[in-house]
Amino acid sequence: MNSLLLTQSGIVVLWIAVVGIAAVGLRKFTPAGSELVRKVVHIGVGNVILIAWWLSIPAWLGIWASVLFSAVALISYQLPLIPGIDSVGRKSLGTFFYAVSIGVLIAWFWPQGLPQYAVIGVLIMTWGDGLAALVGQSFGAHPYQVAGMQKSLEGSLAMAVVGSLVCLLVLLSTQGALWQTWLVAVVVGLAATGLEAFSKLGIDNLTVPIGSAAIAFYLNQFLLTL
Repeated sequence: MNSLLLTQSGIVVLWIAVVGIAAVGLRKFTPAGSELVRKVVHIGVGNVILIAWWLSIPAWLGIWASVLFSAVALISYQLPLIPGIDSVGRKSLGTFFYAVSIGVLIAWFWPQGLPQYAVIGVLIMTWGDGLAALVGQSFGAHPYQVAGMQKSLEGSLAMAVVGSLVCLLVLLSTQGALWQTWLVAVVVGLAATGLEAFSKLGIDNLTVPIGSAAIAFYLNQFLLTL
């Protein structure tokens, strides 16, 4: 293993370790509830996609990391291996789906030289879903249900705004302030909100990142030809 790959891997591991330490600290030394701790882990770990993009980490490394964390996530539903992960026995595969979606998006877009779409998908899930849950729990005065899952208009609005903003910022950094950039961002934010509304068994952790990335990619490619 060459020195560059060691450095890249070390930075990723260091970031995940920082997130883990933060989660343990919140759990042990603050009155933060388990949901807040889970969201800290959710948002913190998701940002690893930015590090992977920044460092140009090879696709195979990202895919194998996804496979490893997917396996750990499955085991953690029976044994408490990861601080802040879903509690043992909780009926959700959200953490597993989250790890899988990162690997799928890296495998899809990294080889094409289009990592920005993987970043869009993962960060919309990371920040959009994470903040939507926190906003909904704190300010959700207008609840509604989708397939038995409790949501709120306030949380969905947060998802739409954050999802659009994430997509906009990434596309602005890669293709500039074209009219297509703004339109794609709005459409993707709204689509991600619709996908997030159905979250039974944590399936939104798979549908939101992959769906958002796919819509951003195909819609942007189409609009750029006009």
